[in-house]
Amino acid sequence: MDRDAKIYVAGHRGMVGSAIVRKLSSLGYTNVVTRTHAEVDLVSQQAVMDFLGQEKPDYIFMAAAKVGGIHANNTLRADFLYQNLMIETNVVHAAWQAGVNRMLFLGSSCIYPRDCPQPIREDYLLTGPLEQTNEPYAIAKIAGVKLCESYNRQYGTQYVSAMPTNLYGPNDSYDLNNSHVLPALIRKTHEAKLRGDRELVVWGSGKPMREFLYVDDMAEACVFLMENGISDGLFNIGTGEDVTIRELAETVMDVVGFDGTIVYDSAKPDGTPRKLLDVDKMKTLGWSASTGLRDGIARAYADFQERFGQSL
Repeated sequence: MDRDAKIYVAGHRGMVGSAIVRKLSSLGYTNVVTRTHAEVDLVSQQAVMDFLGQEKPDYIFMAAAKVGGIHANNTLRADFLYQNLMIETNVVHAAWQAGVNRMLFLGSSCIYPRDCPQPIREDYLLTGPLEQTNEPYAIAKIAGVKLCESYNRQYGTQYVSAMPTNLYGPNDSYDLNNSHVLPALIRKTHEAKLRGDRELVVWGSGKPMREFLYVDDMAEACVFLMENGISDGLFNIGTGEDVTIRELAETVMDVVGFDGTIVYDSAKPDGTPRKLLDVDKMKTLGWSASTGLRDGIARAYADFQERFGQSL
């Protein structure tokens, strides 16, 4: 990418989008285009066509999506399916119409079958049933991957799909009902310490295994793919290492400085038993994650304290 290329980052206020904007800025890219939801509603086909037709960016980082954790995915199923389908369909089609040949589409590791072999390779896509708690979101993201693949094949575009593992870091959501497991644990542990609690309630059994990637590493991987001229395909982005939810909770407790006892709420769902990505394709290209889990959680916790104004 030329440093003066016009780059549109969709979803720049979200965790991933803001990290991509930070990364581009640090590398000297000065012509970065952003729009808030109020300025351009990506669910509106006409709004997206008008915007991209006028701006005609050289590159698009497609990080806009409706996102959330198990509870949000499982209860807002229609919203997750409809809004994500509309956002990605509108952006991909309007980008093609506007002559935008380079795009990076952000998906999610939940696109893979619930019980597929571990670690998960890109070619396991569509080989089995999905996890039911987030099936609508997964189906929408699979459609996005196939949109990119199909426009490349039919129209010669160069739209690449990146599938991140569980992300965390600056600008994450800490809503206890709708957030993902790591930010929820950070907030719950922080509040438990403030209250002087002796116990920390963790959803599920603590046995499921999850992989976590610091969001600035994700942004680095996305820019890496675009800068290195990768023109097609699906790429897993992760660390290649996972931990149990129990180990995760213990690490968060250590970072926050809470020395209570974990209590597991078995009435809450565990979700997928294990979800570890095979990241060999990215390693072969020359990229790998650099932020360790504890260090990343410490950075995320510092961001949480700064944003919510209750330093300990």
